Amino acid sequence: MDRDASWEVIAGQRTALADLLDGLAPEQWEAPSLCEGWRVRDVAAHVALTPQHPGPGAMLVGAVRARGDFDRLNRDLALAHAERGPDRLVAELRAHAANRRLPVVTTYRNLLFDVLVHVQDVAIPLGVEQPMPVAAAREGVQRVWSMGWPFHARRRLGGMRLVATDSDWTAGDGPEVHGTTGALLLLLTGRTAAALPRLAGPGCRAL
Repeated sequence: MDRDASWEVIAGQRTALADLLDGLAPEQWEAPSLCEGWRVRDVAAHVALTPQHPGPGAMLVGAVRARGDFDRLNRDLALAHAERGPDRLVAELRAHAANRRLPVVTTYRNLLFDVLVHVQDVAIPLGVEQPMPVAAAREGVQRVWSMGWPFHARRRLGGMRLVATDSDWTAGDGPEVHGTTGALLLLLTGRTAAALPRLAGPGCRAL
């Protein structure tokens, strides 16, 4: 996928998340997401905040407060933004869906798989079926497999053969694990418990 096609998917996923969130009951906003320690509203805030991300100076101040822990910085920013409330978060997701502004620490290729996975972080715990676009999910698994930090997918899963059933993506060598490209993306990004019911093959025993 080229840059423009990737941004179109990102915009579509932000809008899909807004549609999913719109009208949720208060307790659903407070429900745990697939991200450990993050509520549904925190994930929504993180996705809404991405195109409005603080500049380098504010990020530096936040990094100092987080003692250099990038995950903690991300969570601190999301929790603070989540206080804006459901209606405002949904409105921001819609208003900034097509915004191509990037945080200084990432690229559109990373943002593509990030938003795909975060939509699932909300949809799956709420019992909502939200299929991933297959071509975008394939871009995502290839990107995560090749990058190392923060998921270290090749190190974690290199002892098995991963096979997508709805695209031409394969990786690794060993006992086979197969499933949709979206399910494999969940696995590669550490959502193992959510991915396993969507996967099959002898390698699943090792997972």
